[in-house]
Amino acid sequence: MDEAALLRDAQQGDLDAFNRLVLAHQSRAYALASRMLDDSEAAADVTQETFLSLYRHLRDFRGGSLRAYILRSVTNACYDELRRRKRRPSVSLDAMASSDGEQDSGRAFEPADPGETPEDYLTRGEMRRAIEDCLRRLTDEQRAVVLLADVQAMDYSEVAAVMQTALGTVKSRLARARANLRDCLALRGELLPEAFRLEAEASA
Repeated sequence: MDEAALLRDAQQGDLDAFNRLVLAHQSRAYALASRMLDDSEAAADVTQETFLSLYRHLRDFRGGSLRAYILRSVTNACYDELRRRKRRPSVSLDAMASSDGEQDSGRAFEPADPGETPEDYLTRGEMRRAIEDCLRRLTDEQRAVVLLADVQAMDYSEVAAVMQTALGTVKSRLARARANLRDCLALRGELLPEAFRLEAEASA
């Protein structure tokens, strides 16, 4: 059954159809919230609240992209949470443990493919942490636009719909965000693949 049919059935009270819509979109919603908030527990709460809100207001949905509607709700909820944190800054012990690398350092060697060496695995982990750190250094809006366009692979018009802003604003914000990420990662040049290092050096 296609999504439009599932949506119609869900709007008529079919809980199974709604649950199938949740299953189709929950991973994408959680991934966005997790990277926006850098906190798995908060991301799970935001994702759950997003789908509860969707269920409560399902009859009000009048068409368009359901994916964009869901990700807009996630993005707005993340903005609310980030504003709350700025008013009442706090750091959980779980977040500290995950950010300082202790959890990663305790894991056994888990190659992405059979040909990956332990050194490749460690480099991949360092690169992932460097990218996550550079994402955290972006403004909330820049981080959101990068995650939507470059991680979620949404086109510019979808990103504009999610962020409720003009297409030109999306393009300029994304260009600034990519430049800031490139500059941040260039400071960690020893972790970058050789092709990226050469590109960064050429543009410097």
